[in-house]
Amino acid sequence: MRNTLRFAAALSSLLAFAGPSAGADDAAMMAAANNFYAVYATFHPSDGIPDAKARAKYAPVISPALEKLLSEADAAEQRFATENKDSPPLIEGDLFSSLSEGATSYTVRSCNVASASCAVDLVYDDKTAKPVHWTDTLHLIATPQGWRVDDIGYGGNWNFANKGRLTETLRQVISGADG
Repeated sequence: MRNTLRFAAALSSLLAFAGPSAGADDAAMMAAANNFYAVYATFHPSDGIPDAKARAKYAPVISPALEKLLSEADAAEQRFATENKDSPPLIEGDLFSSLSEGATSYTVRSCNVASASCAVDLVYDDKTAKPVHWTDTLHLIATPQGWRVDDIGYGGNWNFANKGRLTETLRQVISGADG
């Protein structure tokens, strides 16, 4: 009986210790997601792969790995444009959301440390038609500087929506520019 009580007390202490930390990480992830969308809002409507100037503004809110992929994709896009003067760019429209027109508003609905992700409700409303609503997923990574956006899972389910993940799209651009 005594061991059971000690175990229960130890478990209770452990849960009390882990609980606030998980809650603090959820809050830190939510802040990171909101910081990302605050930068994103300054570029709306965004079009294609961000150039070096735009990436510098995103740098504090994205992971080094995502910044590297964006840089490589931008370089690939530039090579493609040089070699194919009459072709449209490899990426047109908003890269950071499911909708090529981008989002005009967002709400970070919830973040989860276990999955290192945040569900984000997005809306595109140009005031001329019915607003479009969807949910994308931000995938974050803990860095020494705090949580950073590492990828975006596109959640739009209409025809011509961006599908899959941002990093997959960037890798396709990088490999497709030379092909």
